[in-house]
Amino acid sequence: MVRPRSQIAPCVLQQTSCVYRAIDLAKAKRVQKWQRDPEGMRIRILEAAKQEFAAHGLAGARVDRIAASAGANKRMLYYHVGNKEDLYLAVLEGAYEKIRSEERGLDLEHLDPPDAIERLIDFTWNYFLRNPEFLALLNTENLAKARHLKRSTKVKLMHSPFVEMIRTVVTRGVESGDFRVAVDPVQLYISIAGLCFFYLSNSATLSVIFGRDLLKKEARDERLAHMVALVLAALTGRSTADFGKATLPGVRSPAHQPV
Repeated sequence: MVRPRSQIAPCVLQQTSCVYRAIDLAKAKRVQKWQRDPEGMRIRILEAAKQEFAAHGLAGARVDRIAASAGANKRMLYYHVGNKEDLYLAVLEGAYEKIRSEERGLDLEHLDPPDAIERLIDFTWNYFLRNPEFLALLNTENLAKARHLKRSTKVKLMHSPFVEMIRTVVTRGVESGDFRVAVDPVQLYISIAGLCFFYLSNSATLSVIFGRDLLKKEARDERLAHMVALVLAALTGRSTADFGKATLPGVRSPAHQPV
């Protein structure tokens, strides 16, 4: 026999009401969590997307995997960023913004010009080592002929202050007599990035071809010393032998050869 509501103990009704209120509150919290922290959700989506695009390229990347990795769903992803191509462009812009931001913190303007160039090379090399997904994204976008990057209204603006920073270092170097020529800062940076990028992006094939493990620590240190010596020799007109250990493995420089 079912008792009428009026005969149910008030305490039972109160407890039941509390349970339902708790369930409703929990549902509301789950629904509103991403709305209360939209920037946090956007950051998680972009980080998940960066890993997905770096691993699979634009064509192979899957929005479902990105959403799952970010703890989101497709609706939230589209709300915060946009469609797949919008998301990919946002990841590219974020990748460039991150490296340009860290470069601004190098304090190059307060270093002697040769030391500033050495710090820039060291940073670029180690940044590429620490962020292999950045290299993967660059490879993907170059294969697409920079089709997506051309849509960006941010990237060119990011690079202008960076180019001026290098130009200032080079100008100071010429004025101080440390450098012999005021090289184009864009060409200089492309040369530095190219020396780092080619070695790392082709390390697997180069290691097989030349019979060396090009990613072991000794090989990485040797490569960095070689790049610093090469660039500073070009800027100063001096020998690479004047700039650290840029000699062949197992071969001593002439100054250290026995008489």
